[in-house]
Amino acid sequence: MIGGYRGRDLGEFAPAPFVFGAARSGTTLLRLMLDSHPQLAIPPETHFIPHVARKEPSSPSAFLSVLTGSPRWGDWHLDEEELRGSLEALDPFTNGEALRVFYRAYAARFGKPRWGDKTPAYATHLLLIEELLPEAAFVHLIRDPRDVVASVLSADVPWWGTGGAREAAERWRDRVGTARHQGSRCRHYLEARFEELIHHPEQTLRRMCGFVGLPWDPEMLAYTERATDRLSELGSLPYPGGKRMAPGSERRALHSLTTQPPLASRIGTWEKRLSATDVRDIEKVAGDLMTEFGYEPQGA
Repeated sequence: MIGGYRGRDLGEFAPAPFVFGAARSGTTLLRLMLDSHPQLAIPPETHFIPHVARKEPSSPSAFLSVLTGSPRWGDWHLDEEELRGSLEALDPFTNGEALRVFYRAYAARFGKPRWGDKTPAYATHLLLIEELLPEAAFVHLIRDPRDVVASVLSADVPWWGTGGAREAAERWRDRVGTARHQGSRCRHYLEARFEELIHHPEQTLRRMCGFVGLPWDPEMLAYTERATDRLSELGSLPYPGGKRMAPGSERRALHSLTTQPPLASRIGTWEKRLSATDVRDIEKVAGDLMTEFGYEPQGA
């Protein structure tokens, strides 16, 4: 059910929101909103958890090598030697505790006690993440696939594929479908629609705060005051294949709309930006799933 979530036992750790979804579904916007909460810090995309999991049983040096070897290491602005000391102090060492050390170190940069994550690609790794971090509270942000495809095609970056509308729709269908399937087996899983976040930001954010055990704070609605500074963390990143770099300015430009208040004009842009053939291909590929979320196919 959209907006529904399963019960949870908080256990030893406070819930940690993990925001994810198909590319161009508004996850960066949601990250900046949640990150504006005085108690919560969410770093730029991490992507390394599957690599960490494959190194079990691990060690401080092996864990740190994954982090520092990531092309995104520079985005987090952490001190390598301080992190090494915290990892070596773990007794016993586990990858789950090592991940908590990383996230806590990031949150400490901003004097915040709680942490989370925003990595869209984790949509296909929910069960793996939950095994390492039982406190993970998954927040799946879903957007009309036609708007997603319109945004992907206009951005034209290799991270999101180089095919046309059909290929982009297949990626949306596969990622959203896989996330739903895995989410149904997770203990802490919440679905929200991008359109709800835009039209009713406070109501949607209040629901998310309840889900992760955070008190409501209106600072989340003032995210635009911090958005530019938070996005400034993004540095250069190699494109797939590593033959050329995407400069930080280019990466930040992809998220420029997040520096503005929620814009209703971002909803339904596909009607002007996609051809009739593109719309037909998207609805043929993803029609059944999009209908489940209340996105009415034009063909209907």
